[in-house]
Amino acid sequence: MNTSKIGDVVQIHSYKHNGKIHRAWKEAVIVDHTENYLIAANNRTKVTESDGRYWYTREPAICYFFKDHWFNVIGMLRKDGIYYYCNICSPYLFEEGAIKYIDYDLDVKVFPNYNYRILDKDEYDKHRKKMQYPEDIEKIIESEMRILLEFIKNHEGPFAPGFVDHWYRNYIKNYKQVVK
Repeated sequence: MNTSKIGDVVQIHSYKHNGKIHRAWKEAVIVDHTENYLIAANNRTKVTESDGRYWYTREPAICYFFKDHWFNVIGMLRKDGIYYYCNICSPYLFEEGAIKYIDYDLDVKVFPNYNYRILDKDEYDKHRKKMQYPEDIEKIIESEMRILLEFIKNHEGPFAPGFVDHWYRNYIKNYKQVVK
């Protein structure tokens, strides 16, 4: 159950199929959520890798998490346009003050002109074998990748023109002061 509310400052936790933490974002502000999705925003937040190394995001980001799709979308606002980074992953759940999901390795980088590149196929093949992804998960991943690529091609959902800008303006106007 999603016990979060708009304006809450939360963390984002990415796990691997074996249950181990992969990456954690220290702060994001929930700017919208329904039964089907959650939208969070952050800027220059600390990201900690599984080995303890950390880094800071360089630009504002609008993060879109689905309850019914096996991917999430991060829209990053840069000087030359909006770039998207899409993770093939389990639908999110909200637990213990964090947005959580299982990362299934494949990623899609989308450029401001909506050209895209599928990334980390080698990592997916390695982890699929090592962690023994079940066949039903592999079929879901294939199907959800097709759905994601259709969203990109048709500029739907978080890829719609003005979507990221709208939520970034909302974040700046209403919530930026709540994040240190």
